[in-house]
Amino acid sequence: MKKVLVIILVAFIMIQFFPIDKTNPPPTPGMDFLKIKNSPEKIAAIIKTSCYDCHSNETVYPWYANISPASWFLKNHINEGRKHLNFSTFAVYEPKRQLHKIEECIEMVEKKEMPLESYYIGHQDAKLSDEQRTALVQYFRKVKQDTERGIMFNK
Repeated sequence: MKKVLVIILVAFIMIQFFPIDKTNPPPTPGMDFLKIKNSPEKIAAIIKTSCYDCHSNETVYPWYANISPASWFLKNHINEGRKHLNFSTFAVYEPKRQLHKIEECIEMVEKKEMPLESYYIGHQDAKLSDEQRTALVQYFRKVKQDTERGIMFNK
């Protein structure tokens, strides 16, 4: 039993030499969802608190991002989040793709699938109240309507 614990401890120490890259891509203010959609301050604050760590290039890494293997899981989660939706580069999406992403935001917030429950462990402030969920869904619906009008207008 002692040998097993020593091996586990040595392995744990060794994997600490393989940290994740915590460098965020450079900011792109002209492409950011909150800027291009002229989001109200209150809504922008909710989105930044509850969504931006995983769905933007403005990730604020928590303390456990320095501890492997938790950091590896975290980095993978962030990469996947950015791949599915990146608010920092929202303007590069074609209008129809923007519309689809907004529809997904509505669905995920309504069904309480986002933010993920696991995110709340270290980020209690990201937990959305029913009022915040309602406000976000209403806001995303307005953005959806504006985007649909823009698509119709540009045809």
